[in-house]
Amino acid sequence: MSAFRLRHLATTLVLSGGLALGCASAEPTGQRVGTFKQIEGEVWLVRDGVRAPVRSGDPVTEAGRIQTGPGGAASVILKDGTVLTAGPETVMDLSRFQYDSTTQEGNFLLDLLQGSVRVVTGLLAKVNPERFKVQTPTSVVGVRGTDFIVEANPPIEPLHVYLRKHYKDHSRLRR
Repeated sequence: MSAFRLRHLATTLVLSGGLALGCASAEPTGQRVGTFKQIEGEVWLVRDGVRAPVRSGDPVTEAGRIQTGPGGAASVILKDGTVLTAGPETVMDLSRFQYDSTTQEGNFLLDLLQGSVRVVTGLLAKVNPERFKVQTPTSVVGVRGTDFIVEANPPIEPLHVYLRKHYKDHSRLRR
């Protein structure tokens, strides 16, 4: 093979490898099931062991772990209208969220590992309450209500106290 062809082949491989890597990193890691609406303090999305800070407007994907710092809080709205508000020092996994907007069928499972979360349910819990569950290290909560707070290994300050102190405009916590 001539030196020109080898250089051309090497250049092509390097460029195509770079393009492939660029495409892979820009591609979303999962289907968007919701959106971060309000972020306060330190909030991260952990996926495949990689922790990345989030901002308002960022996507929420199924099987993503949402983690807040000591002064952090996050409000997430899901496709069915469910609102999740995580308090400080919270670790929660959106383990399962499937929702068909045409039939309003689906499943929801939130694993709350630590901290507290306020849940204002959307259409999925209204139509299929038996398929809407919140799980903690010590229990599984079957949801029959529309607005509730769950705490697991609670931090020093409970979520309802934090919300009253830090959220001046309570309309943001509602749908």
